[in-house]
Amino acid sequence: MSFQQGLSGLDAASSALDVIGNNVANSSTVGFKGATAHFADLYAASLGLVGASQVGIGVTVSAIQQQFTQGNLTTTNNPLDLAINGGGFFRMSQGGAIGYTRNGQFHIDNQGYIINDQTLRLTGYPVTASGQVAPSNPVELQLTASQIPPRATSDPLSGDIAAVINLDSRDTVPALSPFNPANPETYNFSTALTVFDTLGVVHNLSTFYVLNAPSAPAGGEWTLYATLDGADPLTPGPVGNLAFDTSGALNPASALQTLPSWTLSSGAVSPWSPGTMDFTGTTQYGSESNVDSLTQGGFASGSLVSVGVGIDGVVQGRYSNGQTRNMGQVVLATFTDPNGLLNLGNNQWRSTSLSGPELIGTPASGSRGVVQSAAVEDSNVDLTNELVAMITAQRNYQANAQTIKTQDQIMQTLVNLR
Repeated sequence: MSFQQGLSGLDAASSALDVIGNNVANSSTVGFKGATAHFADLYAASLGLVGASQVGIGVTVSAIQQQFTQGNLTTTNNPLDLAINGGGFFRMSQGGAIGYTRNGQFHIDNQGYIINDQTLRLTGYPVTASGQVAPSNPVELQLTASQIPPRATSDPLSGDIAAVINLDSRDTVPALSPFNPANPETYNFSTALTVFDTLGVVHNLSTFYVLNAPSAPAGGEWTLYATLDGADPLTPGPVGNLAFDTSGALNPASALQTLPSWTLSSGAVSPWSPGTMDFTGTTQYGSESNVDSLTQGGFASGSLVSVGVGIDGVVQGRYSNGQTRNMGQVVLATFTDPNGLLNLGNNQWRSTSLSGPELIGTPASGSRGVVQSAAVEDSNVDLTNELVAMITAQRNYQANAQTIKTQDQIMQTLVNLR
């Protein structure tokens, strides 16, 4: 026996306690991954000894391995707090230097970049002007608080005004004529819809339906009228007729109606028309006239009111006009060997030749997990297990100290020989 085995055992037990202590200290650190100490025995090299005759000379710490198991998720009130449920790392940029983290406690700086507490910027895919995600080289995600411009109801992107209604086949031709929007006795049914001009100014589009002929036996025909904002001039005449067959189905040829133009005082394009109105799906049945759906695709300008992130990592801005816009998509990085990553502290890792290069993709793709907004991933340290491991390491330390004490006693006996 020599002092070497005991000393190496003390050093190994001390290293184990260091690792355990670090785990315990970070048991409340968001995104922290606990580690374990691995040990290996030591033997002196000798060409003259066979294996059965070798006496070990102690123990060494062979590796400190981090455990990349999933931590529990805790919800928060910050929509930019992100938790990864599954594999992968957030990809962070600091002056072009790339690092990786599981800590998703993010916020926005004064330039609109999504950053962590160390001011590293979250990276992801940018979006086009129309809000489409453009997979390319990841960039630092920057959100803009500028207003989104209005879209007119007549804009091609808005599509047609869509109306699905039922006109009562039991109705009779109004007793009074000509048509007068102020007199309900001159029409059978009416609807109202909010529309937007090219400046995003709100207007009220009203449509009126007048039965022209009895519904049987040759179906029915209804004249469509329209007004804008009530006080605007009435359309110069019928805009078009809605024709139905004897089964109550709309004649496809009359489904698309062109609305008239009005002169506006808002400064928008004038004369202005809301566009066309698509009545596909409209019926003439023997039940009360009613609106099943009435939609249009225009909207006013809007200010950013909140930001959210989907499970696919898409960052969406929500605006005061009810619209949403994609502002970027968070990417996740995976590695062939995560244990090969270099731990930089502050919950940051950097890739090395051992970890292999980063493999970038969107959340929920490949082996990458999903992203949960307004949540963080807790430390994966199990305090109960760590406390038990601490007791074991303490016993190991005491036992190795005892071997040194015994060796000291033997040496003392030898010194006292006369």
